[in-house]
Amino acid sequence: MSTIPAQITDDFRRRIAATFPEQGAGWLARLPALLAECAERWSLTLEPPFALSYNYVAAATRADGLPVVLKLGCPNPELTTEMSALRAFDGPAVCRVLETDAERGALLLERVLPGTPLTTLVAEDDERATAIASDLLRQLWRPPPAAHAFPSVGDWARGLPKLRERFNGGTGPLPARVFEEAEECFAWLLATTIAPQLLHGDLHHDNILSATSMSTSTSTSTRAPWLIIDAKGIVGDPGYDLGAFLYNPMPGLLELPHPQRLLARRVDQLAEGLGMQRARVRGWGIAQAVLSACWSIADDQDWRHTITCAEYLAALKV
Repeated sequence: MSTIPAQITDDFRRRIAATFPEQGAGWLARLPALLAECAERWSLTLEPPFALSYNYVAAATRADGLPVVLKLGCPNPELTTEMSALRAFDGPAVCRVLETDAERGALLLERVLPGTPLTTLVAEDDERATAIASDLLRQLWRPPPAAHAFPSVGDWARGLPKLRERFNGGTGPLPARVFEEAEECFAWLLATTIAPQLLHGDLHHDNILSATSMSTSTSTSTRAPWLIIDAKGIVGDPGYDLGAFLYNPMPGLLELPHPQRLLARRVDQLAEGLGMQRARVRGWGIAQAVLSACWSIADDQDWRHTITCAEYLAALKV
């Protein structure tokens, strides 16, 4: 099958080198060969890649005419977990994985068409966008497999004490008040988790795509009109999956009229739609937003948007 040049950008090279200091350079050097191997193995004609972040992702067409997406990443535990999560989630709410190769860090996925992100609905009708996400989450969550290697929400929550260690017990550039509230929220919410579920782990508007023209053998009536992509795979309280959705899209949410009111309405709507206590939805929003800021600091990324949203959520009455 035909392949195309990898078209690796300088930003992508720098990001991979920073994220995978030991193996990133070698993986980038092998990437053109890996693309050729995957194209040959799965009978693909590759198209240019999408905007590159931490993985090489490109549309492709299989020899039988099926539109697909090839995702290649530097092999690491998070990518392996994603493969397992997509297999476990297989159902009407999530983009399906067709093939995987853990050794090569490769996934072949069904292509979601037209693939417009839910982000496009936010400014026009955020209430509808939130309802779509709520409906998908009800279909997505399920008990974790009996034997699994998925990380837990508690594992990820260690990002907060790690930040304190980095800043000698302090909170660094993050406001102490909201950081401490996030610590309290995590302690309460983790202690009161009753039935842990397998979660997405990074559910936000850009990870929900319109699927009104799915080109698969599966009936579109059971899979349209929206599908979830890029599941990380994490086990814990379902409310954790609401955090990233609350403070996204970044930074566009803060540019909308009255973002505080929008966040308050989202909390109310998600609590009602998913049958959760409003205080838990708010608490997970604070906890996850501050955790995201901790990760951003570790990766030398901008953290201000998520902290602003965490402060707005903290100001809500419960």
